[in-house]
Amino acid sequence: MLQACLNGARMPGEHPRLPVTPAALAADAAAAQAAGAAALHVHVKSAAGTDTFAARPLAATLEAIRRAAPGLPVGVTTGAWAQPDVEARLANISTWSALPDHASVNWHEDGAEQVAAALLERGIGVEAGLWTPTALDSWLRSGLRGRCLRVLLELPDRDAEVTERLSGHLLGRLREARDVVPVLLHGEGESTWPALRLARRLGLDTRIGLEDTLRLPDGALAPDNAALVAAAAEV
Repeated sequence: MLQACLNGARMPGEHPRLPVTPAALAADAAAAQAAGAAALHVHVKSAAGTDTFAARPLAATLEAIRRAAPGLPVGVTTGAWAQPDVEARLANISTWSALPDHASVNWHEDGAEQVAAALLERGIGVEAGLWTPTALDSWLRSGLRGRCLRVLLELPDRDAEVTERLSGHLLGRLREARDVVPVLLHGEGESTWPALRLARRLGLDTRIGLEDTLRLPDGALAPDNAALVAAAAEV
């Protein structure tokens, strides 16, 4: 499965075609779907371009995407940078009138278990974001582990050698634990394309988009998300 991560926590000035508004996200979702994406990960934005968990912009974004790309599963972030207070994050989730298909929860963040439980209670799938061996160990001890939709192994912005070594360690820990939750392996920055190639080689889910990289495999600036998805589909 190839997931398109359309914008991330980036601000509008970081790329000329970074989608921020519901209309722009919907257009990119349709283009990514046509290029081969089977799911989406988006960051809902405020009028200022910052990440938000507020119910109204979430509903507007989901409605626009689902109208433009029917049948494409849509996930959102619950990253603590958008709302550091755990109780405020939980309150936001409780007020959502339109629900995403899934949401990522970064297991190293305060309140991860509570946020995951709140999502599951509302029938929203949980993607467990595991950035470090410590986060992975914490998730393996979680009582919610078996209820997660998938694991997101998120590799840091490092070179190909470090990317392969870290991914091997994390995947090895999952094998030792005999975990059967699907794995989506991806990188960011310099590790993006090495991680994607590794995921393809191992038969794992992966993702691509302007959240993770602004560059095509040859180093050229990507014109948009669809170009990144098309390049990934060729790997």
